[in-house]
Amino acid sequence: MLQLQQSLLFLSCYVPVVMILMCCHTSALLNYNCSYQPGRDTTSKVYQTNLNTLLSSLPSNSAKTGFYNTYIGAYPNQVYGFALCRGDTNSNDCQNCVDTVVRGAKEVCPDMSDGDFWEELCYVRYASENFFSSPVLDESLIFTRPTPQNISDQADKFPPFLKQMMSELSKEAVSDSNGQLFSVGKRNSTIFDDVYGLVQCSRDLSSGDCGKCLGVAIDKLMMCCKYSRGALLFGLSCNMRFETYPFYNRVPGASLMGGNKRKNLKATVPASVGAFLGVVGTLMIGSYYCSKRRKKSRWREGIQESHETFEELPQMDFASVQEATNNFAFENKIGEGGFGPVYKGVLLDGKEVAIKRLSQSSCQGQSEFKNEVILIAKLQHKNLVRLVGCCTEGEENLLIYEFMPNTSLDAFLFDTEKQAELDWSKRMNIVNGIARGLVYLHEDSRLKIIHRDLKTSNILLDHEMNSKISDFGMARIFGCDKSYANTKRVVGTYGYMAPEYAMAGLFSVKSDVFSFGVVLLEIVSGKRNKMLQLPECSGSLLTYAWKLWSNGKGLELVDPLLEKSCINSCEMLRCIHIGLLCVQANPNDRPTMSTVIFMLGSELEPLPQPREPAFYVADSVSIELEDQSPKNKPNSSNKLTITTFLPR
Repeated sequence: MLQLQQSLLFLSCYVPVVMILMCCHTSALLNYNCSYQPGRDTTSKVYQTNLNTLLSSLPSNSAKTGFYNTYIGAYPNQVYGFALCRGDTNSNDCQNCVDTVVRGAKEVCPDMSDGDFWEELCYVRYASENFFSSPVLDESLIFTRPTPQNISDQADKFPPFLKQMMSELSKEAVSDSNGQLFSVGKRNSTIFDDVYGLVQCSRDLSSGDCGKCLGVAIDKLMMCCKYSRGALLFGLSCNMRFETYPFYNRVPGASLMGGNKRKNLKATVPASVGAFLGVVGTLMIGSYYCSKRRKKSRWREGIQESHETFEELPQMDFASVQEATNNFAFENKIGEGGFGPVYKGVLLDGKEVAIKRLSQSSCQGQSEFKNEVILIAKLQHKNLVRLVGCCTEGEENLLIYEFMPNTSLDAFLFDTEKQAELDWSKRMNIVNGIARGLVYLHEDSRLKIIHRDLKTSNILLDHEMNSKISDFGMARIFGCDKSYANTKRVVGTYGYMAPEYAMAGLFSVKSDVFSFGVVLLEIVSGKRNKMLQLPECSGSLLTYAWKLWSNGKGLELVDPLLEKSCINSCEMLRCIHIGLLCVQANPNDRPTMSTVIFMLGSELEPLPQPREPAFYVADSVSIELEDQSPKNKPNSSNKLTITTFLPR
């Protein structure tokens, strides 16, 4: 009888856990990237048939050896694709993983010509051009997932240890006589008992190209995650991972103890640390100058590419735009952007669109208009607003976007009547959508983009209240070899701008992280950052949130309207915690957006403790920083763009 009771107790705990794990495995892809190749009609029946045939062939064929590549069709409807499973998976796990990814790919990337899709145990890629045996080195690592917990003790000893370990595993993968281009192993460290590592290349690469790709991966690892307790780097041609726990399965010819085929990866301290650092320093200097030369080349290519983008984007004549908006009737006006009004329009085929009309009185808007066309036309993600076309006729410049029936986040969040419609689940869905969109901009897209003006009015909501980032007029393409850039012209909205950007013109991906932190705290509290009327907090939501948090009263920040929609106070407190981490004064103390996603999705992982957030500037202006030298300094400057909050 006792054994029966114990069995029933075990099943009552075990079955729900299994069901949760199954749901998590099939509910969403770990990461994906979609893009469109100009000149391809991806909606045609022939192309769709070819794509579906190719994707359907991947699960069963890849299960046989762990890798399968093929192509279907002829130009212009040909599709190339492959599936790669992690080298330690069995055939059943491989087939199940690829099947899950294929089903997910069809959902998240409809009508896209190119796509990359990752799950924990496999990777699927397809494109309209032949990419087989062609390593993608500059963009091979478009997704990283470091653990939020960093090394604390003897941290300076870990980076050289980690680099040596991953370098040795890379050499093993390249020299693998079976052609798997895969290696796993463990080694003992002076900081942890054991560190486990894995490296893998796409099997259509040569050994030399695999080595190059893994070399780029190690450099990326040392930049992003050298003090982390673990990290996962996914790429188009190779990937790697390390953890302080065994995360991979036992593979033939190797064991967790470093079996007979693999070398036993024991910790070996370099004979001369000085010599080692000298070599690394020399490589870094050489890499710096090479990247400078590449950057100039990319800049010239970008100028040419911008002209091509205008030619490729669907053009509308001004008369059609007038007709769609009933000659820009006032009742069709749905908003006011920084450089002109936004109207709702209905095209001849009945499709609803949002039309941004550049104000002719704006002396700064022409460059922003071109910038937005060039950027948004090349970015494809479900959490970014989609550009349908544009109109450039005479002095008129217009952008035509997909229409968002629920307008913007601020229209709901700060409206006393609509605010109640945003229950906790909807707010969390919006938060996660914003975070995924930023990760795509910062890490996953083929261009590294800093938005520079993220705020609630630039978050649009579709008919299902899914969030989409908009307004890329201020965005900047960021060099992959740079951590920071600076500008004399500071654009954006105070209250959302990071202090280093507002005061010195310095911006980076961490500038967007700061803005995201402000938006997150606004979503949780239902209050504007710059309009919070609290005398003891000088009007700052950030200061108010910190005061409550540090006094153990964090839940008092939560919007009272959420009391009925959510009983998970821990999740609310965790969001406040993450928001405070994002608005730290020192950019280095802010997490990356990929880390933010990991924090939001992992309730049990401990978070670092935040410090007091950055100061708050009460004004709301966008300014152009002047030359501070005494000579030729004017008495005053009128180069200001006032940013006001208006209802939509």
